[in-house]
Order: sequence, then C-alpha cells, then structure tokens
Amino acid sequence: MAVSTVKLPAQEKVPLRLLQRTPTPEVRKWDHFGVDLPGHRLFLSSMEPGLVEVFDLNTNKLVHTITGLKEPHSFVFRRDINKIFVVDGGAAEVKVYTYDSYKLIGHIALTIDADCVGYDPATKYMYVVNGGRLAHTPYCLLSVIDTNKDQKLADIKFDVNRLESFKMEQTGPRLFINMTGGDEIGVVDREKRALIATWPITGTKEAVPMAFDEDDHRLITATRTPSSVVVFNTDTGEQIATLPSAAHSDDIFYDRVHKRIYNVCGEGFVAVYEQRSPDDYHFLANVPTRLQARGGVLVPELNRFYVAAPQVGDKDKAAEMLVFEVLP
Repeated sequence: MAVSTVKLPAQEKVPLRLLQRTPTPEVRKWDHFGVDLPGHRLFLSSMEPGLVEVFDLNTNKLVHTITGLKEPHSFVFRRDINKIFVVDGGAAEVKVYTYDSYKLIGHIALTIDADCVGYDPATKYMYVVNGGRLAHTPYCLLSVIDTNKDQKLADIKFDVNRLESFKMEQTGPRLFINMTGGDEIGVVDREKRALIATWPITGTKEAVPMAFDEDDHRLITATRTPSSVVVFNTDTGEQIATLPSAAHSDDIFYDRVHKRIYNVCGEGFVAVYEQRSPDDYHFLANVPTRLQARGGVLVPELNRFYVAAPQVGDKDKAAEMLVFEVLP
C-alpha cells in the first residue's frame, strides 16, 4: 500500500502537523484504533466492510488485513500469551486471534452492539460495553472478561439503553463511564462490580468519548447536543468546565506531556484545547482533517496523532489514515 508524504508550507506554530496519508481504498467507514507498541503495530477497525487493517508503526504502511468480521470496534493485546482480542459488535462476541499470525482461535459470547473496551493490566481483565438499543433492551451491560481464560466472569448492569466510552483509574478501583442514555457519568467500583455513584452532565447531552487526566483528577468527555467538551473533578464529581467544540466527536484524548485535549470531530477538525491549570482550559486550534473523520488516537510514545478518514462521496476520495506529528 502506497504512503504519500505531505509537505506543508511554512506556517504559524500549530499543535499538529500533517506528515503522511496512507490510502485504504477498500474501506468505506472506519471506527476505532488499537495501539500495539511492543509489536510496532497500529490496528484500525472498519465497519464497512467488516475487517481490521494493521499498519506498521515505523512506516505507517498497511501490512495485514484481518477479514471475516461483521462490525469490529476495539482491541486488547496480550503479547505475553500470544493473543489479540477484537470486539466484534455485529457478531455479539469477542474474537480471539493469535498475536503473531492473526489466526482465529476463540470466541467469547456477549450481546449485540458490543463496542468500547478497557483493560486492567493488574487483573488481566478486559471490560466491554454491550447491549442496549440494538439489543432492544432498556438496560446495558459492562461485561468483565478474564483474558487468561477467554471467559466472561460477570455482567455489571446499567438501567440505561446506551453506554459509551469509559476510563479506569490506575491508582484505585474506580471506572468512569458515559451513561449516555441518562446524560450522566457513572462511577463503578471494579472490585465490587457495582455502580456506586452518578454525576449529572448539565447544559449539554449525548456524551460519547472520554479521556482521563489521572494526575490532576480530571475526567474529560465530549458531547454532541450541543457539541462540547466537558471536564469533571473526579474527587468531587463537580462539572468544572464546558467548552464549545466542533460536531460529531467519536474520540477524545488528554496529552499529559503538552497539557492538551484533542477532540476528533466529524465536522472535519481535531479541536485542540490547552490546559493552563486543572480548572482552566482554553481553545487552541482546529486542525483540519476530513468530513466524517471522527476516530483518532494519540500515541505519546511516538509523538504522533493518527486520524481515520472515511470514504466521502465517490471513490475518488478514498478512505485514508492521516498521520500527524505532535508539536510542542
């Protein structure tokens, strides 16, 4: 697969600089990235058609395609036991592949619309959102899976019909999740496997992606009605900031090195904000991408930011992966 290098003219200082475009003409609609640093690979799920593209992190070239999926979304990598876990929402399961050869070796059943995933390296458990609207149930599940045994251990039930992104504390047992169907943040105790608190989101609705600044005890989410970036204090549950943003965000990231927030918006921008203090945030720039490009990933170890740009209109504007350098 060819990779084009983009040379930009001299310009004022910006937070992200476009370096490369990798075309993927067989893809129409992207979803989420997965970063496998030990294997020097970047995984990107395609919902149309159902496949996963694998890129070399050193060259940004496409090196492998995993086929035979219905609607893949997200990933967990276990190099130590030679396994990759891929959440296939259309098949209502997690598919298990060999880490080195991509051979399908297992299935873990869930309910329909399995999507967002998180991994706890201490317990080797992965957590997967599933159920709700497409399952035609008034509740959703956060399923707990033991990746050592390829076995589902438990379901945590939420009385809303839509859950979205979530983040886990590394210094404590809490998990924070967007209870989008109720316009609130849920706080889960992972040890008790129970919802222990909810924090209302005010002034805006439909929270989807989430980021976490654990150092400063700040939780960040992006909402769609109206399009906003919202910041919470995780010590108190207080909503401390609401910032306007471009529309249709699917991914948001906190950059602890540069003290920034990157909100990937389908309106055709990555909206970037600077954090001047844990309670003070300011808009910095809209970095152009492409209409409907709502998925991205920050890889701070490489100082890179990747955006998945879907096919728009006819095939003359094929899907591609955009590679940005994070500038100081």
